[in-house]
Formats: sequence, structure tokens, C-alpha cells
Amino acid sequence: MHFDSDYTSTCHPLILERLAQTQGQHFDGYGTDAITLSAREKIRALCQRPDAAVYFLCGGTQTNMVVINYLLRSFEGVLAADSAHIAIHESGAVEFTGHKVLNLPSRDGKITAAQVDDYVNNYYADPNWEHIVPPGMVYITYPTEYGTLYSLSELEQLSAVCRKHNIPLYLDGARLGYALAAEDTDVTLRDIARLCDAFYIGGTKCGAMFGEAVVIPDGRRADRFFSHIKRHGALIAKGWVTALQFDTLLDGDSLTDTPYYNICSHAVKEAMRLKNSLIGKGYTQPVDSPTNQQFIEISLQQAEELKQHITYGEWEPPRGNKVTIRLATSWATDPKDIDKLIELL
Repeated sequence: MHFDSDYTSTCHPLILERLAQTQGQHFDGYGTDAITLSAREKIRALCQRPDAAVYFLCGGTQTNMVVINYLLRSFEGVLAADSAHIAIHESGAVEFTGHKVLNLPSRDGKITAAQVDDYVNNYYADPNWEHIVPPGMVYITYPTEYGTLYSLSELEQLSAVCRKHNIPLYLDGARLGYALAAEDTDVTLRDIARLCDAFYIGGTKCGAMFGEAVVIPDGRRADRFFSHIKRHGALIAKGWVTALQFDTLLDGDSLTDTPYYNICSHAVKEAMRLKNSLIGKGYTQPVDSPTNQQFIEISLQQAEELKQHITYGEWEPPRGNKVTIRLATSWATDPKDIDKLIELL
């Protein structure tokens, strides 16, 4: 049983069916095909941003590198939580483009508007500010690396402080479907499109074989973004293959009617069933995650015993005899595997 990641090696059956239907058909290249145009319109409608620029890339690290490099001036850095994906899980991809990741202390994976405001104000108050890497944008993940969520109020405050200082707010949505399907979230896709200057809808971890949909709500801010993608080697000729996956998963009159939402909702429900069992069994949970990622603290001996039966992720280095592990469900998680895991625990 695999619970080390929400990434799966397959994709939703609807996508495979749709791909089979395309055999023998001809499609124009580089995102000029009818399928890509359809997928873009569906995303614009769901975001209620008819003017949005929408582009399809292959993976999360690639997307973060391309978008962040596009939004920043050559000498600027990006503010992010110290636990952010770009800070610890991307092998310095952002730094490789010449931009420094400016870490902020996080709590449960989140940063606050007050932290951003203080950082920018303190930067310009420093008499040597011209010698220091300036904060040129803010990066957040939703959900965070700990499965936690920003509330609508927190997101609105972050957006407001970014606009106060005239720096973009960018949201990494690799697991966005699991956030939007969480029971206690008050943030909608429309809110994200309203409050963020750029974000992406994750496909790789949410039912697609691969792919992320970049959305720049104000299309005027995407000047030459196509060329920027090409310059980074991120433009694929058969772009319709990526777009087809989103055109299939995001088909519906509203987000809650789409396969994307429904399969992510399944993952969250199974995660909540696991979470309730963990609480009932007395396990210590370092964070209260309402999404598909659940974390527990166990002894090193328990961890070794568990490895004989399942795969999981160790999320932090051991502390004494304790280690925090991550158990992640996905759109493809079999409820019977959750039953077996609950028995093991």
C-alpha cells in the first residue's frame, strides 16, 4: 500500500477514454488546437475571468520556475514560507534562474500578511537596501506543505499587502483540488482568481497523468509569456495532450460538477476517515490538516514496523526517538487500503 505521496503513476479513466477517441485525428501544435482553446475557456468560466491568460505546462517545479522567473525583475527575490516547496523540495530550481528565495518563518506551513508587510518595510528602512536582494513577489502554496489551508480572510490580507507594496501574489496549486474539496474551506476558485496575480491548477497530483494549468487572471499581465515558456524549454509541440486532461477533468457547469472536484473530494473524505481513526487511537498529530495529507508522530521502532507493510514519507528529521511521517491519500486511493491501514495503526 502506498501512502508516501498523492502522486500516482496513472491518470483518471476518463482521460484515457478521451485520448483513445483522438486516434487518427489531427491537431495543430503549440496550444493553437481546438482542445486547448476549449480547456482555456472552461478555466476562464470557472474562475469567472473571461480575460484570463491560461497556459498548460508539464510539472509543478517547472511551473514554479517559469512563473516566478517571469514575474520577477532580474535582481529580485521571492518571499516564501521556510517550509515552502520552492525553498526545500525543488533542488534550487528558482535560484537556478538567478532569483533568491527569501524565507519567512512559518507556522503550520503558512505565512501572514503582517510578516510580508514587516519584511518589505524593514527592507526599505535599511540604509543599505540597494545592496540587498529586494522582495519582488510573494509565493504561497494552497494547501501548504503540511496540508493546512489559508482562510479567505488570510488570503485577502495577503493580497491586500501585496497590492499595497505593488508586488505580485502567486499561488502554487499543485494540490489545489484537495484544498477546494476540503469540508471547512471558505475559499473558492473565484476567490483565488480575484486575489492572486498568478496561480496554477494542479493536474499531476489531481487525476491527470501530468500537467499544470497556469492562470494569470489579468491577461494583460501575460505579455510575451508564451515566449518566456519557450525560452525555458517548457513549451511542448503536442500541447493538446496536456490541455485534453484539463478539458476532461474540468468539464461541468460549476466546479463541484466536475470530475476534478469529485475525485479530489473522494481523497479528502478518505483522509478524514483516516484522521478520525488516528485521533481515536491517540496518535499525536503535529498539525491539524483538513486535506488529503495527514501527519502523525510515531517512535522510530513504530516507523520501522510500519515500513514492512506500507510506503510513507518521513516529513522531518527524527527528533530523539520520534519521527513525523506523512500519510497521503489521492484521487485513486482504494477505501479498502484505508481500512487495512487503520488496522495496522
